[in-house]
Amino acid sequence: EISVLMGLSGSGKSTLLRAVNRLNVVSRGQVLVKDGDRTVDVVTCDEPTLRRLRQKQVAMVFQQFGLLPWRTVEENVGLGLELAGVPDAERKERVHRQLKLVNLDQWSNKYAHELSGGMQQRVGLARAFATEAPILLMDEPFSALDPLIRTKLQDELLQPQAELKKTIIFVSHDLEEALKIGSHITIMEGGRIVQTGAPEDIVLRPANDYVRDFIANVNPLSVLTAWNVMRDRRDLEQGTDGWVWLDRRKTTRFKIDEHGLVAAAERDGKPAVWTSCTGIEGQPE
Repeated sequence: EISVLMGLSGSGKSTLLRAVNRLNVVSRGQVLVKDGDRTVDVVTCDEPTLRRLRQKQVAMVFQQFGLLPWRTVEENVGLGLELAGVPDAERKERVHRQLKLVNLDQWSNKYAHELSGGMQQRVGLARAFATEAPILLMDEPFSALDPLIRTKLQDELLQPQAELKKTIIFVSHDLEEALKIGSHITIMEGGRIVQTGAPEDIVLRPANDYVRDFIANVNPLSVLTAWNVMRDRRDLEQGTDGWVWLDRRKTTRFKIDEHGLVAAAERDGKPAVWTSCTGIEGQPE
């Protein structure tokens, strides 16, 4: 899943992100990362274990792309593999695969200054993907880009994510971005988590005034589905002759037959058209 950390400047979201691979020292508590068949506490593990985690389990994508100007795109993408001692043939194969994934395979011999800002960020993504680390840390990776490029890169992140299924912790200050890409969103204030949940939970059920103010200008339709606003028919007001009212103003009603199916529908006293469906994917029957 993609878990997005949000909050105002100084709320602690980047500090929390960098604790996952101990770029920030943790004063108390645990940071547990799965390493093969075991779980490692990043806070207390020794240096060799930490290096292995950084090389194989946790990759990072920075806000500033961090590309080396004297290296080609291919060489930049393969940097992490080179430092990890991956053999040349395997490194080239993995780099080519990731460049193709982000649509940069035709640019492999170019240098960073020959690329647009969006393309440079895709090189950063490919470099992180090439390590095949199951965990990606992304610290506002798209914030320095133009809105149109940012939207395109959000889509380009979601496409490989559907195939690669990484665990991604993503820091953002853009709520629309968080609602678009996040499986979960965590809102932080003053170094503390004030609410965490699915995007629709954050928008529909803010935990306090801080979260309420944070989402005040968000269009709820960006996260709502029909399922979010549906009501159980047992909670609806019963009319006469088997009719059930859908709304409190009693403008729309439907009739249920002996099999529990809709037999007729009316709106403002006139016959209405309805649709039926069963077995909605991901929802209870």
